[in-house]
Amino acid sequence: MGIAKVVVTGGAGFIGSAVVRYLIRKTDVEVVNVDKLTYAASLASIEPVAADARYKFVRADICDLTAMEHVFDEHRPDAIMHLAAESHVDRSIDGPSEFIETNIVGTYTLLEVSRLYAQTNPQFRFHHVSTDEVYGDLSPGDAAFTELHPYKPSSPYAASKASSDHLVRAWQRTYGLNCVLSNCSNNYGPCQFPEKLIPLITINALEGKRLPIYGEGDQIRDWLYVDDHARALFQVLSHGKTGATYNVGGYNELRNVELVKKLCGFLDELRPDSPYVPHEQLITHVPDRPGHDRRYAIDANRIAHELGWVPEESVDSGLRKTVEWYLNNPGWWQPLREKYAGGRLGEKR
Repeated sequence: MGIAKVVVTGGAGFIGSAVVRYLIRKTDVEVVNVDKLTYAASLASIEPVAADARYKFVRADICDLTAMEHVFDEHRPDAIMHLAAESHVDRSIDGPSEFIETNIVGTYTLLEVSRLYAQTNPQFRFHHVSTDEVYGDLSPGDAAFTELHPYKPSSPYAASKASSDHLVRAWQRTYGLNCVLSNCSNNYGPCQFPEKLIPLITINALEGKRLPIYGEGDQIRDWLYVDDHARALFQVLSHGKTGATYNVGGYNELRNVELVKKLCGFLDELRPDSPYVPHEQLITHVPDRPGHDRRYAIDANRIAHELGWVPEESVDSGLRKTVEWYLNNPGWWQPLREKYAGGRLGEKR
């Protein structure tokens, strides 16, 4: 379908900013970035493309119906890529209310604005970006999540995203809204807020702080480089079947402890003069968080076969790029450390 202008919600966040950069650099699409600028957002992530004439920024809350109606009335988009969300599991355990408000009420608000707007623009498309955590977890020998896997969310975060997924499907089925969904595995790469595992470990190691790993670190995650994900999302938006769901994964399953050791190895190589070499000595095991899912794994065959997308980065190439980026961009992450001191939330105290 032809898309000339797209609204990206959460475009100053981690994945959202990667999508904005991709759209401006690799396509002819005009982009309207709608972001509330909560603690995890950073307009610095958009600076490389912010001066482009095809880019516009609107500071607004997706739960604000009037503000969202104004965005649609003023900019007349052809599609929305909905990425705005509260996303950190630990925070959802400590305070679930913001997750219910943003992830569920915010999605409902956007769906209603989109439903009414689509009456005058019937080709309008709503792309809802979600997570593999809605499926719950897997045992080591289980087959990877497909798009038909039942929902069994474990955390308040996952439950809020599962709820928003169901709302999107209901608006497509009941009102005929042109919707498409995608569920991704764990993202990593540049511009990720330091509370997440990979930047947390990288920055803590640089500063000689402990590297916290929940339990024994046996939790398995499938790691997806964020630029690969941005590419996939545009394929889903442009060519995905209406009403369909596409799982997006990196085919890079690793135990958390193995991931941390890989990061330490790259830091040892890239910062051999650090007083903390070997950085692996900083690893500290902490009590596991409640309801911690044991394994995620995505079967991304559908998006490969239907849309021709496959990840380009291996876990080693992507992790190396990520570590190098954090080493070379302290001006990006140091101000964020003032908002977040580097501890893991949700730990037993």
